[in-house]
Amino acid sequence: MTAYLAPIEKPEAPIMKLLFHFTRRQFGKVLTPLAVFSARLPFAFGTFYGKVSKLDKKLQLPPETVAVIREQVSTTNGCAFCMDAARWYATRQSPESAARFDALGVYHASELFTDAERAALDYATELTHEKEVEPETFERLRRYYSEREICEIVWLVASEHLYNMTNIGLNIGSDGLCELPARPSYSAT
Repeated sequence: MTAYLAPIEKPEAPIMKLLFHFTRRQFGKVLTPLAVFSARLPFAFGTFYGKVSKLDKKLQLPPETVAVIREQVSTTNGCAFCMDAARWYATRQSPESAARFDALGVYHASELFTDAERAALDYATELTHEKEVEPETFERLRRYYSEREICEIVWLVASEHLYNMTNIGLNIGSDGLCELPARPSYSAT
């Protein structure tokens, strides 16, 4: 997959040069969204993305739940870069995450997910796919999560959607950070 805009190989802004250096050091290359999207925008846009990451650190939801919700949204939206990056990050934190990511297509039947996570994944999938949520889906979510945690789940869906649409809109695909399974189809039932 080729991005619609060519990656900027040598940015002019000193801060972008620094970001390129650190991503090369961490990943062995400059990640495509950084070279295609961020390099073309004022630094304030990049700091916004940094603030999203900082806000994620304030979440009370377990990191494993956060990871599968983000992955479910990315997969539902078809954002190969986000699926790749999330899998890479999650498996570095916990190698067991790969099995959970692989089982997302059958989360309803998989013992790798709790009933609470199934309710959150149903909610995230329905919101992402339908752009609305049935009252029954919300009530199931409410059984397992506090009001703050429900707002955190909404935040995860919305912020992941931002990342997904940025990459999809510029035809940015996987950076090959890890192997991705074939894209399964999801439903909220």
